[in-house]
Amino acid sequence: MTIERRHTPEALLDGFEPTFAFEHVDPLPESEFADRLRRIRREATVAGHDVILVHADGIGWYHVSNSYLRYICDWAREGVLVIPTDDDKPLTLFSFFSSSVLLPPAGEPVLVEDIWQVGTWGRESYNRPGKGSDKVVEAVSQFLARQGFAAAQIGLIGDASSAPYWTGLKAELNKCSFVPASAIVDRMQKRRSKREQALVRAAAQLADIGIQAAHHVIKPGVTDYEIYAAFTYAQMSRGGETGDGYQIGINRYGTHCGKPYGHVVRDGDLINLYISNTTYRGYNAQIARMIAVGTMTDKQEEVLEMCTEGVRRAAALVKPGTLISDVANASFGPYIEKGYLSSADSRTMPYNWQANEDGSPRLIPYKHVVDEDWERQGRKLMHVYPATLGPHNPNVGHSVSMPRFGNYNIASNNHDTLEEGMIFVLHSQWLQPEVAGCNVGDCYLVTDTGAENLSCHTPLEVHRVPG
Repeated sequence: MTIERRHTPEALLDGFEPTFAFEHVDPLPESEFADRLRRIRREATVAGHDVILVHADGIGWYHVSNSYLRYICDWAREGVLVIPTDDDKPLTLFSFFSSSVLLPPAGEPVLVEDIWQVGTWGRESYNRPGKGSDKVVEAVSQFLARQGFAAAQIGLIGDASSAPYWTGLKAELNKCSFVPASAIVDRMQKRRSKREQALVRAAAQLADIGIQAAHHVIKPGVTDYEIYAAFTYAQMSRGGETGDGYQIGINRYGTHCGKPYGHVVRDGDLINLYISNTTYRGYNAQIARMIAVGTMTDKQEEVLEMCTEGVRRAAALVKPGTLISDVANASFGPYIEKGYLSSADSRTMPYNWQANEDGSPRLIPYKHVVDEDWERQGRKLMHVYPATLGPHNPNVGHSVSMPRFGNYNIASNNHDTLEEGMIFVLHSQWLQPEVAGCNVGDCYLVTDTGAENLSCHTPLEVHRVPG
């Protein structure tokens, strides 16, 4: 693909300075992890567990399948952590059984005494017969037997990738009983400590700085690659951990949830920066912003204002004691008033990825959608995405935590009350294919007396760029 340029990509950020100074936050102290371990062991005692096993698997590109290990002992690699319920027995970690080449620091495990290197196995890559998961099972089962847990109640914390390890351990330790225990840690994700709040606040600051950098470079002729790169450089140069946890959607209709593909910004474009994950020391924040290039249609302007007002109304209710369902219902008030929805009920609300009403799969419309930047690369867009109109999901947001922990949703069927220390995103969305779309949102912390907008350094309102 050849794109005529009148600039170099590196020059786009010349003169950029964020409007505020990023506040670095030190890693969590050992005392924070010690408190978590105390709480886990107490719940294990109540449940009758003699020992707890915590597993995360390597899933490629230096990521792991869940955040359990990082939350409990700040270990960023794969592994099986052995936590005896008795507090006079040390933690032991079995790791280094994936092909990841990441080494600490960062991520030296906290409170762990011994780390056992299991090794990578396989004929083709290592010329060593064997299977990595089998070797992990063998090592962990032998260790548990040596420690007196050959006939014990074992709590299991992990995810779907843990299944072959748990199956192997059940075969090796057939006198043990195995009980799912992930809920012990999942319950600890509802409210964030003051130190955790500071880390999420820093992650939100990184997102705001990235958005300000994107605003700095966006103009006709710039590509989505360059916008994405500017955002990434601005946040990662200040301590952001990853550059792959957010989306950029650009076309004439406000499509969100996209990745860069070579689109050249032009008059009439609606740009969505859906920052669904900027991560700082393991904690992430999420916000969303819209950028309008040139003149928008009346319908597009209506949708942009409707969604923005939805966030305003929801945010106005955020304080301890408020029903989460009331927050969600308030956000959809503007949709109902303008006739876009008949109800805020999440069960009946249309949304972009829904199947047919009877539960059968919905056919995505087959149609040539003209996209000159894609066609210049020898390809064609031959389907209309998404298949139907509505918000992205039938809610106005969800909790923000560490990657791959379960969320609670800000939806009409969630009748829990807000509590101090809860952190969540409020993002109001609407997308009508080939007509108009919007996705805007802020990250909120529930404080003792009300709420703090953690993403307060960039306006919620649409950012305007001349066409």
